[in-house]
Amino acid sequence: MNEELIKNLSNQINISEKRIKACLQLLESGCTIPFIARYRKEVTDALNEEEIKLISDEYKRNMNLLERKMSVIKLIDEKGLMTEELKTSIMNATKLTEVEDLYLPYKEKKKTKATEAIKMGLEPLAKKIMSFPTSGSLEELVKPYNMDKEVALTNAGYIISEWISDNAYYRGYIRKFMYNTGKIVTKVKKNNKDQNKTYEMYYDFSEPVKYLKHYRCLAINRAEKEGVISVKIEILLDKVTSWLESKIIKNANSFVVDTVKVSIKDSLKRLIIPSIERDIRSEITSVSEEKAIETFSSNLYNLLLTRGIKGSNVIGFDPAFRTGCKLAVIDMNGNLLDIAVIYPHEPKNDKIGSAKTLRELINKYNVKLISIGNGTASRESEAFVSEAIKGLDVKYIITNEAGASVYSASKLAIEEFPDLTVEKRSAISIARRVEDPLSELVKIDPKSIGVGEYQHDVNQSNLSDALKYTVESVVNKVGVNLNTASSSILSYISGLTKKVVTSIMDYKVKNKFNTREELKNVKGVTPKVYEQAIGFLRVPTSTNILDNTGIHPENYNDAKKVLDYLKLDISDIYKPEFKSTLTNADVDKVSSETKVNAYTVADIIKELLSPGLDPRDELPIPFLKSNILTINDLTVGMELTGTVRNVTSFGAFIDIGLHDDALVHISKMSKSFVSDAKDILSVGEIIKCYVDKIDKEKGKVNLSLIKE
Repeated sequence: MNEELIKNLSNQINISEKRIKACLQLLESGCTIPFIARYRKEVTDALNEEEIKLISDEYKRNMNLLERKMSVIKLIDEKGLMTEELKTSIMNATKLTEVEDLYLPYKEKKKTKATEAIKMGLEPLAKKIMSFPTSGSLEELVKPYNMDKEVALTNAGYIISEWISDNAYYRGYIRKFMYNTGKIVTKVKKNNKDQNKTYEMYYDFSEPVKYLKHYRCLAINRAEKEGVISVKIEILLDKVTSWLESKIIKNANSFVVDTVKVSIKDSLKRLIIPSIERDIRSEITSVSEEKAIETFSSNLYNLLLTRGIKGSNVIGFDPAFRTGCKLAVIDMNGNLLDIAVIYPHEPKNDKIGSAKTLRELINKYNVKLISIGNGTASRESEAFVSEAIKGLDVKYIITNEAGASVYSASKLAIEEFPDLTVEKRSAISIARRVEDPLSELVKIDPKSIGVGEYQHDVNQSNLSDALKYTVESVVNKVGVNLNTASSSILSYISGLTKKVVTSIMDYKVKNKFNTREELKNVKGVTPKVYEQAIGFLRVPTSTNILDNTGIHPENYNDAKKVLDYLKLDISDIYKPEFKSTLTNADVDKVSSETKVNAYTVADIIKELLSPGLDPRDELPIPFLKSNILTINDLTVGMELTGTVRNVTSFGAFIDIGLHDDALVHISKMSKSFVSDAKDILSVGEIIKCYVDKIDKEKGKVNLSLIKE
């Protein structure tokens, strides 16, 4: 570990060097982020997952920057051009662009106008010009070079232009000037293919660079990529030119001043501004991508934590027109009970026969809930279902089916249901999503779940890494039943590799885990793998109650010490007196008396108070319906209950039961200023909202969270 980097990182993120060092040591020893956050609080002084990830990411970034600095220093030193001043400037650089600016004059040049001029032997002439002589004339300067005066001066000017462009100080100033005062300007291109005017807002658009919203940046990039608009950064060129002239022209009385001014303008127009414009656009794109990925990750996190609806058989309803609606009945454990296909819509319109089949399945399997996918024919299917279930004790819910088709055609789905069509597997997935959203959604590539913002316009590798981290965070927060867990969900458990997951699934074919300890019998489960994973795995049927809690086996003796000190018997865990004693326990006192660190004591008490608790059970139950809502039923000011489907930078989309989700603009979320919609709403949240605007012609509804 690099002590200097740790010191700088501590100042940068405001976390002590001691905690950062402890965190990095744990990461280097093979510990995962969920494990460190949950089971090494006493080592890191309770760093949370976000802080641990920040330390890991920033340390890696700073190490990469340091490696580039050392590489640049070595390259310049090999040319015999390194000075102490230059070395200090490189080492003090805080950004990669600063390092590259300092390296630019020493970088091997490809063929340029300046390199060609140097080959012509004009570098001495360029140096003479930059000495700003006051005696003589341009003709006299050019005379020794035996060529046309204009050719000589023009080519010598190219050398001067490149010298100016290579100056790190000039580039640094102009970069800041362009960012702080420049404007992003976009213009529509002739003969573009934006027939639906998707990018109409950017046909003639201008906004200061430093105030450009991240979603606008990504939209501009996409429109430019599709050939709809041209994009440039406009700056006050005269001011930049004047500034450069004041720095470069040493003697205003020299006869070469006009020649140098030409080089300054050439350097700006041909070299500096295009280069820095690319740098700035790359930088704001990178920041914009980070924000878009953060939004996607936040939405995914909340979606995965959606509370499941337990204790009832469910019908999954995959809507369609011509090919019929597929129905899948599953029991409360997600097992398939029955499959059917009905044709309530065009072209067959067999509403009576379809309703009969649906009601027969409801009565036969005592179904209490129907999960309707929100794809094609969804609202028509909702209208049919609401009519068909009248008089029955049945509710329905509109379920986001994004990614269901991806899962249905996957190898995993084919292995599970080899004899079913893709559409029937999709109906099963739609049903399972309301019983246990997490277990079903982890089977799908997170990018296919559909709660993102400009997800195809961001760095796909960074997006995949961020979403994988998010899923891992949720899965390990919830914990999984070792005996019933699928390979999909096990693959996200801390410490489990693909090979180990395969070994666990093979083991489960012939064996049942009766205790956590038995995981050690599985091929590939080393002591390190066991340490990292076991705390997040549950065995509810174990004779040891602690095997169904988040207490790590390494802390079982600590749990016994706590119980003995409080004079409690684990067999009384569900009795009120047991919970009362734990609730009233003084953590610091218990820690002092038992010699168990306070963090561990607090976690042990928390787990013993609610063994096997799924954190999702503390969240609100998803909104269930029995009647359909149409846009004609709405009036401005009407209070509604809706489910948040997606949160974006400019607002949130709410399912209130219409064909399309309604929008709550960020300006309608609070009477106070809201900078980020994620601070107000989260995916899956059930909210009260009010109708703000109704556009029946377009079928659009705007909502407000503010009661007028």
